[in-house]
Amino acid sequence: MEYTQLGRTGLKVSRLVLGTMNFGPQTDEADSHAIMDAALDAGLNFFDTANVYGWGENKGRTESIIGNWFAKGGDRRDKVVLATKVYGNMAAEGDAWPNHDKLSALNIRRAVDASLKRLGTDRIDVYQFHHIDRSTPFEEIWQAVDVLVQQGKILYAGSSNFPGYKIAQANETAARRGGTIGLVSEQCLYNLAERRAEMEVIPAAQEYGLGVIPWSPLHGGLLGGVIKKEVEGGRRASGRAADSLADPVLRGRIQAYEDLLDKHGVEPGEAALAWLLTRPGITGPIVGPRTAEQLASALRAAELELSAELLAGLDEIFPGPGPSPEAFAW
Repeated sequence: MEYTQLGRTGLKVSRLVLGTMNFGPQTDEADSHAIMDAALDAGLNFFDTANVYGWGENKGRTESIIGNWFAKGGDRRDKVVLATKVYGNMAAEGDAWPNHDKLSALNIRRAVDASLKRLGTDRIDVYQFHHIDRSTPFEEIWQAVDVLVQQGKILYAGSSNFPGYKIAQANETAARRGGTIGLVSEQCLYNLAERRAEMEVIPAAQEYGLGVIPWSPLHGGLLGGVIKKEVEGGRRASGRAADSLADPVLRGRIQAYEDLLDKHGVEPGEAALAWLLTRPGITGPIVGPRTAEQLASALRAAELELSAELLAGLDEIFPGPGPSPEAFAW
């Protein structure tokens, strides 16, 4: 497994990030623990979760599954760079109270303590803001973060789903305050089929020294050989992938994509991950395996080298938007 620095920090993380969103809702605790053991054995040291994972009445369940895994010992916690997120309302469904969500200093303090308890740890290595909060000024957010860093409860702060201007605003505010390192990572939607992050988000992250962590690298399964699986009678597309295939133009692109990879003898899902590892500014994509085989496929992708011819073919099928402002101006 290759490692890289997380943005401008001295923190070394694996170039694949283990996403845990399926742990609980789709993968039971025993299988989740087996996947985490296999990931650690393979050298993945960067694990990503969120306080809301588990969803609905089971919000927080995923963090608890990870905490139970840490409790097994074997230096599991010390070997892992642990990232979780704050923003969503953690109150029971139908019982949401004010100040139980978003990024007020009050909710950040409450959410950190609750995550630490579920995770069974004394610190969160990368604490990520799951969404922008239009109501809370960054001065307040950074004040709360500074206190948590001083208390040793978190080490770094990151963002998720931030537009480029909010990355700039957050880090300029941190710089004015002084003594605050600011955001060190951005977790954004980015893959072959969804490249808009190349216009503003990724350039902003690079300018301010943030590592970029793409989520949904297969675009909800769309880039994982979905048409071939349909033809062979396998798992049918659902969610984002099904919606996309309903568009005949996009379905044609996916068919061309699968045909191109078949010609080169490369599995679609592995190619999509390998492509992200070639992109400037990318720390590593999040892989969210439901099964051990899906993890094994992701690990193969980390070793895959895509030829110049194949990369050019992928760009032809899924052209990027181009740089800003030239993508929309002269």
